[in-house]
Amino acid sequence: MKSVLRLTALEFVSTALLLAGCSKKPQRPNPSQTVMGPGAGAGLAPTAIDTGDLLDPSAMGLEQRDASTLAGENQVRGVVSPVYFDFDSAAIRVSERAKVAEAVDYLNQNPGVRVLLEGHCDWRGTTEYNMGLGDRRASAVRDYMVQLGISPDRIETVSKGDLEATEGASEEQAQLDRRVEFVILQ
Repeated sequence: MKSVLRLTALEFVSTALLLAGCSKKPQRPNPSQTVMGPGAGAGLAPTAIDTGDLLDPSAMGLEQRDASTLAGENQVRGVVSPVYFDFDSAAIRVSERAKVAEAVDYLNQNPGVRVLLEGHCDWRGTTEYNMGLGDRRASAVRDYMVQLGISPDRIETVSKGDLEATEGASEEQAQLDRRVEFVILQ
């Protein structure tokens, strides 16, 4: 009985401390002290900020892609069948590895082309999670292709996440949405 009362008293004290700590509301910043507040930018000369580096992707450590890579020009789809994945997985199924080997053979026979790997997900999960999962799927296929001898310079990856998935799809349709597509870039 005493241990029950001690536990109850302990819970009471911890709850009271928790409630006392939550009663304080954060203070809002004074609008005159923010960039968006009254008189914003009044003291800044437009030439004082160098925006050149802000628009240069290489200055931020980003790789500059050829504009035609994602614009749809000189792209061929359907040369190699997509690689399908299990739910919430980026591991290439043993049964799907032959498709990656087929893509490697195609690239070896056509040394002037590159490939864009598009990672896709089904409709379940948040957009952010699915973008990451699509990226992991495309990267898994890229890594396997590199192991099979393709230069990483010939492979681009992009995640489409669930952007092209059928929302509320049946399990059969959702299985088709979990894939990496090979897009040949000429």
